[in-house]
Amino acid sequence: MAAKLRRSNIDGSAGSIEQVERIVRQIRDRWPYVRILLRADSGFARETLMAWCEQNRVDYVFGLARNERLAAVIEQELAAAQAASNKSGQPARRFKDFQWSTIDSWSRRRRVIAKAEWTQGESNPRFIVTSLKRAEAAARPLYEDVYCARGDMENRIKECQLDLYADRTSAATMRANQLRLWFASMAYVLICALRRIGLTKTVFANATCGTIRLQLLKIGALIRISVRRVRIAMASACPAADAWAGAARRLATAAKARASPV
Repeated sequence: MAAKLRRSNIDGSAGSIEQVERIVRQIRDRWPYVRILLRADSGFARETLMAWCEQNRVDYVFGLARNERLAAVIEQELAAAQAASNKSGQPARRFKDFQWSTIDSWSRRRRVIAKAEWTQGESNPRFIVTSLKRAEAAARPLYEDVYCARGDMENRIKECQLDLYADRTSAATMRANQLRLWFASMAYVLICALRRIGLTKTVFANATCGTIRLQLLKIGALIRISVRRVRIAMASACPAADAWAGAARRLATAAKARASPV
């Protein structure tokens, strides 16, 4: 829904309100009453973005950078986690749910959840800030199941960057590099559709973009075009020939169903 190339000498959240506003408007034009949850790392825990979300019915779960004041709030929880870890020999964590405000940058108090963890002989505290109420989501599942799932989303971004070369921004102008990013992002959308529609129930159903590109797309074949059909002849030794043929049939069926009148 968005692929924006930005300069490296600006704040990590710069331009986020404009992008989020555009995306939220597009979603609500189609589904006016859908609930939207925005999830991001601590670089986006800014007053302007959180206030915009609160004013526009958008919930959020953002990472929150650690500081001495926050660390002092969870001293007891860290001590309990350390004791439990020393006793079991395994990592241990405790959670604390509290209201918090910065000294001067936030306009209001907000809900903060702390993970007080002791692992590998040292503390590993983490914090998130959220608009969700306690009745909607308890501290541990909100952190472990909702916020930490952001890590898997980063894997999807890495697929686009590394497998489809979205990180290749070596052109001389920002406009040219932005166009490259859009091409890579569109390629990602197409491969996701191929994986979802054409590769279901195959060994490639959960494959990465890189695996699909190398084993299904980057192969040789003999193509013959006639008036009525395009015939593709693949080598008999091609290990992915059956999956390729099955994907072609499923995509053709899906295209035909989409083109048929309801």
